[in-house]
Amino acid sequence: MKRHSAIAYRDPILIKIGTFHMETQTLPLVRLKRSLSFLETWGFGLSGLLLWLGPAPAMNAALGVQAIFVWIPAAIIGILLNLQVQHLGMGWPDMSGGTPNYAARLLAKYPIAARYGAVGYWLGWVSVPPMNAIILSDLVLANLNPVGISLPENLLRLGFTVIPYIVAFSGTRTLGILHLCFIIPAVGFLLTFGLQGLGWLTFAPASPGILPRDWGQFNLIEWAKWFFVAVYAAYGCETASSFVADSRQPRSTLKTLSFAAVLLPIVYVGGSWILMRLASDPGLGNNTFLHLVAGAHPFWGSAASTLVTFLLSAGCLLSSTTAISNSPRVLYQLALDGYMAPVFGVVSSRGVFGPGLLFTFILSLICLLGGDISHVVMVTGTGYLSSMMAVHLSLWLNRDRPEVKWPRLSLLFLIVESFVMVVGGLAWGWNHWLMGLLLAPTILVVDGLIRRRSVPLFRVEWWLALYRRRRSGKFQDFDVLQVGVLLFLICGALTVGWVVRTVIEGSGLAVASELYVLLLLSIALVGVAIACWTTLPQIASIVEAQEATEHLFNVALDPIMVIDEHGAIARANPAACTLFGVSAQALAGVKMAQLLPGLRDAPQFWHPRCEQIVNPRAIAFAQEQFSAESFAQKTVEVSLSSRTNWDQIEYVVILRDITPRKQAEAELKAAFTRQEELTATATRQAQELETALFELKQTQSQLIQTEKMSSLGQLVAGVAHEINNPVNFIYGNLTYINEYATDLLALIRLYQASYPESNSEVEEFSEQMDLTFLAEDLPKMIASMKLGAERIRQIVLTLRNFSRIDESDMKAVNIHEGIESTLLILQNRLKPKAQCPRIEIIQEYSELPEVECFASQLNQVFMNIISNAIDALHEGFQGATMTPDGGDVPGPRITIRTAALDSHWVRITIADNGPGIPESIRHRLFDPFFTTKGVGEGTGLGLSICYQIVMEKHGGRLYCSSELGEGAQFIIEIPVRTVRKLAQPEVGSASH
Repeated sequence: MKRHSAIAYRDPILIKIGTFHMETQTLPLVRLKRSLSFLETWGFGLSGLLLWLGPAPAMNAALGVQAIFVWIPAAIIGILLNLQVQHLGMGWPDMSGGTPNYAARLLAKYPIAARYGAVGYWLGWVSVPPMNAIILSDLVLANLNPVGISLPENLLRLGFTVIPYIVAFSGTRTLGILHLCFIIPAVGFLLTFGLQGLGWLTFAPASPGILPRDWGQFNLIEWAKWFFVAVYAAYGCETASSFVADSRQPRSTLKTLSFAAVLLPIVYVGGSWILMRLASDPGLGNNTFLHLVAGAHPFWGSAASTLVTFLLSAGCLLSSTTAISNSPRVLYQLALDGYMAPVFGVVSSRGVFGPGLLFTFILSLICLLGGDISHVVMVTGTGYLSSMMAVHLSLWLNRDRPEVKWPRLSLLFLIVESFVMVVGGLAWGWNHWLMGLLLAPTILVVDGLIRRRSVPLFRVEWWLALYRRRRSGKFQDFDVLQVGVLLFLICGALTVGWVVRTVIEGSGLAVASELYVLLLLSIALVGVAIACWTTLPQIASIVEAQEATEHLFNVALDPIMVIDEHGAIARANPAACTLFGVSAQALAGVKMAQLLPGLRDAPQFWHPRCEQIVNPRAIAFAQEQFSAESFAQKTVEVSLSSRTNWDQIEYVVILRDITPRKQAEAELKAAFTRQEELTATATRQAQELETALFELKQTQSQLIQTEKMSSLGQLVAGVAHEINNPVNFIYGNLTYINEYATDLLALIRLYQASYPESNSEVEEFSEQMDLTFLAEDLPKMIASMKLGAERIRQIVLTLRNFSRIDESDMKAVNIHEGIESTLLILQNRLKPKAQCPRIEIIQEYSELPEVECFASQLNQVFMNIISNAIDALHEGFQGATMTPDGGDVPGPRITIRTAALDSHWVRITIADNGPGIPESIRHRLFDPFFTTKGVGEGTGLGLSICYQIVMEKHGGRLYCSSELGEGAQFIIEIPVRTVRKLAQPEVGSASH
């Protein structure tokens, strides 16, 4: 199984479907549970043998001995199809729907053909319940009318169509169990019919001979016409593949296909041979019942009529239940693969395909309205034959795949089926043939309308809400309902039997056995349908609750045991077995008081919560059952609760191993007693560590200081240049401000000493000091001083923002502010030099969230990388005026981009158009002490420190991409929220 599963998961077709149909991957679907036993799936798989009962008598009446030439090739193809489908199922054990869905997956490159073929297969099975309802109704009326019981024919047909769907809407397992009850005798009688009939023809003295005297004249058109019908039955024995996905034993389910392939020739060839030799009377007409009775009567005698009645009625019932179980699974898998509307992919926790069942039911009712079986078979059979053509086409197109066994035979079968489709289909009538070809596209158009989700019924959410409401519903008086339904079924069955018996005795007709068979199957079907919507859901709820409780009991981490009123252990979960080191069987019957000596024998005297010592040595367990750990004494916390189980009182004991906690408490007390002894040792070690730490800090400080000094010169040069002008401006004007203030004060004192009236002395003094100019210039000077002071404040603020000395811990900051501060500090280095033009800064900022980081350290990263970029541009553009091809050299530039990768990560890209970094040294950029600069120009620790800050301090990523002649690009990616470190030492900046 593992080998085939691996093939399926690596299948490129699956990859294509998964990428092409993304709609279904986000649906909140309930995946199909593996709830069916292999016997239930075997029952569904063998019901295809019963399909022979439908077309075989009619074909025998129409073709006579020539019918065998239709059934032999049909049986051969059916056998090979079963074996091929089994091989595909081994590779796709999780795929529901079987044959058409395997073909659809193989035809993933041709989605139109895939959908058409799968829908055609589905249509073939949709028509089975109404056809069987018509056959069953005719059979019931044929047995009731002679005794004077008349029933409305249309109502009877509707009932036989609806009742299996009622059962299906309650869950697949109900159908499976009902199916299993009748499939074994039905298939058994059918095989007996084939084997016993062939034996009778071969050895019985009264036999007309196993071989006919005249084989007749072969007619190719008649052969194609009836092969068209035979496909409907002989290819239908592969239905077990539809139930692989919800089978508990998928490999065992797939074995049904090979088993059905063995039985297929016995039924289809052997049974047809019997009809050919024993049911050759032209007076039988097209009556299925009469043909089968005529074939079985020579060796079954008087029981032939009863057994044939059972075969026909059971065959109709079983093929209907198979069709109703199979059809929604086809739609379900098509929805999962994206070929049908997502609503068909909804399934309840009990395996009810609600949307698929409803859609199938509506189509079945439409088929029932047709009334004529032959027309329904022709129309839907066209779609079924097209689906088989799609299967063989998919096998031929994928002939190189290991899952395909006989690709050349598949091509041959495809050619034969194409001939039968055209010749045989037209022989039945072009109008029904054309209607059958157009029916699948019509269904696909309806599917397109469903995909629009214009009606709540077409929405996945509506069905999921419906299933949730059904699961949450509770029925309080379940006992009353159960008894009432049981009384209804018993009284109803007795009443029906009494009435029918009375009517039969009054009529004097000998039809009791046949009628008994029909009543038995009909009442069983009706009874199961009633139970499905009354008692069975409640029973299923009880079973689900028991399974959930059992699951919790087994997966619980704490030991749980159920004990009787005498204190003996009745059940123990795996955790309890682990605690005591023995198996559950060994614990059964042991008294808890023996394992926990602190408890008394009777549980009713135990305290609800207490602590006890576990003593597994007190019990004489086998030595090999003990684990090494079980010999150690343990302390457990005991919780006790009682419950009533029927007439007995049981106790649930929950144990919690608190041995580690007790050991921790003991160790903690011991640690306190050793604390004083360790104090002296700790003090001595602390002194030694302090000395070592002092020496380490000295070494570290020297290294960091060296790195800081490399960038400090650049920082001081930039800051000195920016502060110089405003400081000189303020200093140069301070003298004038002082003189103006002195003159103004003198003038004020002179005016205060003199009269207010103007005199020559005041006027002379005013003219001497140029009072008008002073009054005009003084406000300007004050404004200039204010501007200078503001400039100084801005520069100081920039320096503070860059260094962030007072922010040693992580803090959410604006990355753009740190970049701007770095650029302002490096502004002097961006100006034109003697041999290098001005460096252009291109800023492409995106909207970023605030990033939690060590801001000063991150600013040092920006400083080091931008400084290296400036050095590279100065070196690359020094003296260069023209490119090798004669063009102008583009100006040096540094591009800084920021972007948010998602809600958790941001990216900062710093790129230059310098000479680039050779491949030989690119992989060593972040190595400590590696530098390409001259002695005294760099220490080789700048980028190494940057790498440490980004990767280790912030949990980010730092990498470089470069090509010679194209410049270099450093990419910094850091998370928006960084996991905090215990300590973040200051890291110096340096040039690489």
